[in-house]
Amino acid sequence: MRYQIKMVLGVLAFGLGLAPLAMAQDGGMRRTPSGHPDLSGTYDVSTLTPMQRPREYGDKMFLTNDEAAVIAAQALQRSTERQQDSDPNRTAPPQGGDGSTGASGNVGGYNTFWTDAGTSAFQIDGQWRTSILIDPPNGQFPAVTDERRAARREALGSGEAAPRREGGANDGTAYWLDAGLDAPGPYDNPEQRPFAERCLLSFSSTGGPPMMPALYNNHKRIVQSEDTVVIQIEMVHEARVIRMNAEHDPAEIQKWLGDSIGWWEGDTLVVETTNFRDTPAYSQGSKNMKVTERFRMESDDQLIYTFTVDDSTVWAAPFTGEYAWPRSPNKVFEYACHEANYALEGIMKGARLLEAEFRGEEPEGIPNPTR
Repeated sequence: MRYQIKMVLGVLAFGLGLAPLAMAQDGGMRRTPSGHPDLSGTYDVSTLTPMQRPREYGDKMFLTNDEAAVIAAQALQRSTERQQDSDPNRTAPPQGGDGSTGASGNVGGYNTFWTDAGTSAFQIDGQWRTSILIDPPNGQFPAVTDERRAARREALGSGEAAPRREGGANDGTAYWLDAGLDAPGPYDNPEQRPFAERCLLSFSSTGGPPMMPALYNNHKRIVQSEDTVVIQIEMVHEARVIRMNAEHDPAEIQKWLGDSIGWWEGDTLVVETTNFRDTPAYSQGSKNMKVTERFRMESDDQLIYTFTVDDSTVWAAPFTGEYAWPRSPNKVFEYACHEANYALEGIMKGARLLEAEFRGEEPEGIPNPTR
């Protein structure tokens, strides 16, 4: 019996000794019992790399180390400056906003304490990228189709699209009533407002697909089994469910995040998504989009996410992007967007006050005649 115990312990020790060796020979990649790469874990996808390449880079895909260092240093300086304490005796911002941009919303709302857009550009295979888009080669979106432009003009002409000031600026007036007291406006009812304002979907297509980085809440968690892969998105706590080795749902079943099916091509997880609603989470697209995503582990510490968007009713050609998802020790906490969502109520009330001011009415007196 004692001899048998020694033999068992010896075999276990030998096996345990081989395990690190096998992992090392595989580049340190963790695998599931079936042999596929283990993608499970939490990733922080924040990055300073823009979606489209700055024009000054042209077709240049890679940054030098010095260029990447300058980008990081400039971001740190901006963040430090914008995190300064606000003057408690400051006055209200001027009508139409104070000219600030980004998360401040043009009225001085957020400083960068509340944002997390990353601290550097990302690297793939040791090279810094100038943009997330890699095809077309200039790192820019393809041209929009004539069909898409015509549809947009028709929507504006029929009043179906909410009117906006030229350039999209909010100047602090009920500008939509310039067309008449009965003219429709962008704040006539809550369902006109974007999904993010209504806490239905995140902004910046963090849930996608394609799944993009945003101003903050950039964590994504992957939970992987043999027949299902779930990607939990921090922003508005969406969850994408990818059915492995399955067929798409019938075309009439449409979803904001689409219908995702997946399969393995070697060590790469491929995901194809169709069946979008008219207004998908990636709002630039349409219900006709097909998004193909690829997930591959560059190392045990970094996943490379590649996506191709194909929608011939919106863009003249497909486009492809990719960026790095570094693993993170953090957890994904609840994004409680609907917890006392005062913002939406304030938006609607504010519009009513601006309309009353436009008509020369008392805000709480004469009922709004256009409703």
